[in-house]
Amino acid sequence: MSPAQQLLTVPQVMARLQLSRSAVYDLLRTGQLASITLGRARRIPTHALTDFIRTRLEQEAA
Repeated sequence: MSPAQQLLTVPQVMARLQLSRSAVYDLLRTGQLASITLGRARRIPTHALTDFIRTRLEQEAA
């Protein structure tokens, strides 16, 4: 997979997590979900989404 295919848009993350736009931006703003900025666009690396989900699962299990 090329590096560009490993970056998700906010709407893609919204669909994968089934969250609202504001909820995803809250996760980005609080640093719970890592992102990069390209120009004015926010992109979320797929590994950051995977890490976020793994962390949340570990918190739920604890």
